[in-house]
Amino acid sequence: MTLSTSILLLIIGCALVTLIPRILPFIFIKKLQLPEPFLKWLSFIPVCILTALVIQSVIHVDDTGFVMDQTVMIVLIPTIAVAIFSKSLSITVITGVALMAVTRMFFS
Repeated sequence: MTLSTSILLLIIGCALVTLIPRILPFIFIKKLQLPEPFLKWLSFIPVCILTALVIQSVIHVDDTGFVMDQTVMIVLIPTIAVAIFSKSLSITVITGVALMAVTRMFFS
């Protein structure tokens, strides 16, 4: 497989477009002292994003209205329990992925 110059430039361009918005805010905010309420507000952002992703996979909209994906619900409940008891993101993600794989194997 050969890598042409245009493909290499495209990959580098995509990397820059992806990295710049993620790195520049940290560079600019590094020297600032942010107020405590703002820092507390920022701490909720990962939870909000994760909740939005989970709800999006659980609830779908079709012609009849909102529909809950029961396969995802079968996996979601034990995964939440593992998250609460383990308090480990890695263990929670591995549990969720493994349970979803097993559930899809038997129910799909």
